[in-house]
Amino acid sequence: MLSINKKSYEIACLMEKEAESLNIAVEKLSCGATIIDAGVNVTGSYEAGRLFSEACMGGLGKVNFSSLNYGGLIIPSVIVTISQPVKSCMAAQYAGWFVKVDIDGQKSYQAMGSGPARSLYKKEPLLKKLDIAEESDVAVLILESNKLPGDKVATWVADKCGVSPNKVTILVAPTASIVGSVQIASRVVETGLHKMFEVGFDINCVVSGFGNCPIAAIAQDNMRAIGKTNDAVLYGGQAWYTVKSKPETVVDIIKQLPSSASQDYGTPFYDLFQRYECDFYKIDPLLFSPAEVYINELNSGRGYKAGKVNAEILKKACMV
Repeated sequence: MLSINKKSYEIACLMEKEAESLNIAVEKLSCGATIIDAGVNVTGSYEAGRLFSEACMGGLGKVNFSSLNYGGLIIPSVIVTISQPVKSCMAAQYAGWFVKVDIDGQKSYQAMGSGPARSLYKKEPLLKKLDIAEESDVAVLILESNKLPGDKVATWVADKCGVSPNKVTILVAPTASIVGSVQIASRVVETGLHKMFEVGFDINCVVSGFGNCPIAAIAQDNMRAIGKTNDAVLYGGQAWYTVKSKPETVVDIIKQLPSSASQDYGTPFYDLFQRYECDFYKIDPLLFSPAEVYINELNSGRGYKAGKVNAEILKKACMV
């Protein structure tokens, strides 16, 4: 059977082999685990971000680069194509594993985890609802953090995933980095798919996904980077989905899918985050989706669209 952990592991091995040219670094921990630093103590690169994003998608998505024009402002962008959306986006790319490991009794290592190792962990409510699980002798975890994990974190991950520590590969990049900006923009299809799930649509009907999204400029700190990278998706992301469903089910949900369906829409994300005291869970969950969503329903051959790109907020809050 197709293993998303093994496909991601192949990409990680390529990154390790090309580490110098990618401006990344590789560390082998004493427990045997491999840590790939894609932006903590290194610069990283767009190409590193592309491979990092494809590893995050379980090797079932492709990322390419282009540019978008917003009233004369040219912004680098990603183009994302996904052939198995549920497995790629929900079983791998979605950041649903909160990694928290006690280090010395007073300090802990904390980071949001994504990547196919989640499908080995199997404890997330989302994956249980979708009946997603995988068996693999290798585990690949993606962490959004400005700190590299050590042996305690790696062995904890190995135990949770049921593999040997020397079979664990952890890729790490902070939000405020080149790789961080690329990999968050590359979530444009995933955010819309998760929104479909949240509003009650059967996402197993989604057979393919395509998206493009501006790549946020690198911020001076991670907090502002969270703002910029989210704005890129919320106000500039566009996603197209091909589904086999019924026209009436698409009509029922299409207007709920873009970020503009949220009561929190229209405020730059950094300002919104401050308003809610830096608590993601206080923000309206309907906000987290692309600016524009398109659905092509195959049984009827009809197309549907909702939302639009908001160039003004992108210019003010994201890129300048």
